[in-house]
Amino acid sequence: MTAILPDDDERIEVSPALQSAWGVLARGLRESPELRRGLAFTVVVSLGVTVATLLTPILVQLVFDHGFDGGFRTGYVITICAGAVGLVALAFAAARAAGRRLVRASEEALMRLRVRTFSHIHDLSIADQSEERRGVFVARVTADVDAVQQFMEWGGIAWIISIAQLAGALALMLLYAWQLALGVLILVGPVLLIVSSMQARLTVAFNTARTRVGEMLSEVSESVMGAAVVRAYGLEEQTDRRVKGAIDARYRAEVVAHFRAATLWPLSTVFYAMALSVVVLLGAGFGPDWGLTFGKVTAFLFLADVFLHVFTDLPEVYAETQNAIAGWRKILAVLDLPVEIVEPADGATLPTGPLSVRAEGVVFAYHGGGPVLRGVDVEVHAGAHIAIVGETGCGKTTFAKLLSRLADPVDGSIWIGGVDLREVNPGSRRDAIRMVPQDGEVESAIEELGLGGWVASLPEGLDTRVGERGEALSVGERQLAALARAQIATPGLLILDEATSAVDPATEQRTSEALRRLSRGRTVITIAHRLSTAEHSDSVLVFDAGRIVERGTHAELVTRGGRYAELYRSWLGNTRASTVSDVAETT
Repeated sequence: MTAILPDDDERIEVSPALQSAWGVLARGLRESPELRRGLAFTVVVSLGVTVATLLTPILVQLVFDHGFDGGFRTGYVITICAGAVGLVALAFAAARAAGRRLVRASEEALMRLRVRTFSHIHDLSIADQSEERRGVFVARVTADVDAVQQFMEWGGIAWIISIAQLAGALALMLLYAWQLALGVLILVGPVLLIVSSMQARLTVAFNTARTRVGEMLSEVSESVMGAAVVRAYGLEEQTDRRVKGAIDARYRAEVVAHFRAATLWPLSTVFYAMALSVVVLLGAGFGPDWGLTFGKVTAFLFLADVFLHVFTDLPEVYAETQNAIAGWRKILAVLDLPVEIVEPADGATLPTGPLSVRAEGVVFAYHGGGPVLRGVDVEVHAGAHIAIVGETGCGKTTFAKLLSRLADPVDGSIWIGGVDLREVNPGSRRDAIRMVPQDGEVESAIEELGLGGWVASLPEGLDTRVGERGEALSVGERQLAALARAQIATPGLLILDEATSAVDPATEQRTSEALRRLSRGRTVITIAHRLSTAEHSDSVLVFDAGRIVERGTHAELVTRGGRYAELYRSWLGNTRASTVSDVAETT
């Protein structure tokens, strides 16, 4: 049973155990053993700092009440003051030691939390890693962990010290003058009621703010990574509007959250001034009748200051805590996402050489959506070269991802090399299907594919910097690099997502020749966007609305006059139009 917090637009559900702040804290500490180690030391030291703080008013009282008996008692006053200085120095040293330990433990916990969350995200299936969640996942690993940092390094220990100061100061205040303490407590009640009434609204506000962070990061990252496409297709205005809208939404959410938290600050300040005024008035007017000396009233003022400062600091501590709880809740919600791809403990090893592929009744659907694949049956013999074609959204790319086990079918099964893909050892699967580069074999792989001339044409050969995601290379050159990686990995099953799309003629010729060499002795399944690829395949599978509606050779399917023939005629028409346009531009 799960529930979603109010005002949360994300689809990642939050379990009931994480609805409350205490639930998040308890779970967070369980997930971060680094914080628990040495926690007792930090708490004890923090309590020691509190004790030193509370002893100072007592020393002040001793000076005022006994430092002037029969004249100024120099030795007595110096001794008391020296004790006060010693307490302050001891409190500083203890606080520094506790702070250093807490920072080290917090940073280690945060590092491991980032790594664990990042690893868990990569373990999720493609159903969880849908396009609209990328920014959300980035926010969980970055911004939300940063929000937790303030609480780990400062907010948590601030609560411990604050509670200790409240209890200790109140006990001493009652001991010195319960009448004055009662006057202060009467003013505390309304503040506590207001804080309690605002808690639910603050929780929702900060949770919404963390949600808007993820949405903003998603829009910004997509606009940056797709900058070339945005400029090429004239989408600047639309992209600018989306990014600014996401930034504005975060701004508004943050303003609402911190405005609600800031409401507490003037309230606590007014309460602080009123409470001290009550102490001064009652102490001056009724102190002698209650047996209070000047020193005791002064000490009480210091104690009241310690007690009341907790409430003046409360807005900042409370806001940071709510922000951290909201971020921590979202991180834990990601860690609660079930890993649907369960790797076998002792899986089978795929055979070497070309691998056969068999799909039986494969059904797949993304979370919250209808079926993308509907009862797909495929038989691919080892060493065959198969092209998969179909319009955008027909399920062909999803099927290719299932062959790499980026997700498991909702129903049905996939067999590679005669072994159920769910029973294959992950290392063997990655070697046989995935494209994994291996150092030391780069030069030979490039020569085997006939790409030596292309590499030699690069500014620094193999040492050429290609930039993030290969952006310094053209689209075609990136495809050539991907083919070289495939050759290095020597997989038995090679899955290509149209390696000949959107390239210039010279690069296409290099790519076609590299593909021809790469395909030798391997089973090749190509997601073909250009039907010239399908022409040279052993067989073609035509996908439509998640089903295979036709299969056969290129010639057979063109002659048959079905869905493939329609796609082929459309592709030929677009190709000819593009060629005429290119000639006209050249002329």
